[in-house]
Amino acid sequence: MNENRPADDGSRTIWDRLRRGLARTRSGLLGPLQGTKDSAGPDILARLEEVLLSADVGPEETATIIAQVEATLATGRADWPAVEGALEAALRGALAGAERGFALPPVRPAVLLFVGVNGSGKTTTVAKVAHRLSQDGVRPLLVAADTFRAAAIDQLVNLARESGVEVVAHRPGADPGAVVHDALEHARTAGYDAVLVDTAGRLQTKRPLMEELGKVRRVVERLQGRPPDERLLVVDATVGQNAISQAELFHEAVGLTGLVVTKLDGTARGGAVIPISRALGLPILWIGLGEGLDELEPFRTDDFVRALVRG
Repeated sequence: MNENRPADDGSRTIWDRLRRGLARTRSGLLGPLQGTKDSAGPDILARLEEVLLSADVGPEETATIIAQVEATLATGRADWPAVEGALEAALRGALAGAERGFALPPVRPAVLLFVGVNGSGKTTTVAKVAHRLSQDGVRPLLVAADTFRAAAIDQLVNLARESGVEVVAHRPGADPGAVVHDALEHARTAGYDAVLVDTAGRLQTKRPLMEELGKVRRVVERLQGRPPDERLLVVDATVGQNAISQAELFHEAVGLTGLVVTKLDGTARGGAVIPISRALGLPILWIGLGEGLDELEPFRTDDFVRALVRG
């Protein structure tokens, strides 16, 4: 049995999804180094630096990783397995603190607020999280608070129907705060465990959007007596480090508690997960590996690094 593969059937399914989802990043990261596997020559560190940068790991994090790999190799052999092991250790170090499991708070209903720019996969992610919670025996309620786009409301309603989850939606152009207010009242009355709020995602440089998000947060605080339990930024991995500038404004508006990184299956720049998490000081709760409702996985550092390096 391959010791890098989980043993039980459920874990193997998750592992296979993760391995397949990171295939493009893994190919871009290690593909250019294939010729060094038989003999890791002295230029290995320079070539490794190049591929880390091309995977959008970023100059600062790349420099740290290269220094750690070099230090490890200096203490022993410098063949390919040693390089691979040193790289894994350095990547795990770079992602220290990035992993945090999700758990519902004891006070119900919990409120999860999802923010992010249009095209990040936010609405699909909201439905995916609801689907996971439902499978775990949790009663989720979806809230279509992106009222600026009729398409977003329709998309969430259709995804909710597909997964058998209820959604609260108003007409396009309605006040997002009013939608959230009505949803929270309904959730308390009907005994829902979690309320998942899909918010507008117009470009983050438009100040009115941030003010609107702040208003939604205040509506939750007024009704719940506390801020939303999770304020999650949905980040498109294909955007790479540009997501850092997005996050700073969203953080100012709602006080982010974590990240969901989507579209990792469609990019060779999956290394951007590292500088995004490090720069923001935020954990990654889930990663998206496809469009299906079941293609969302909890972020686990060890599994992510193994799938990225070894496949």
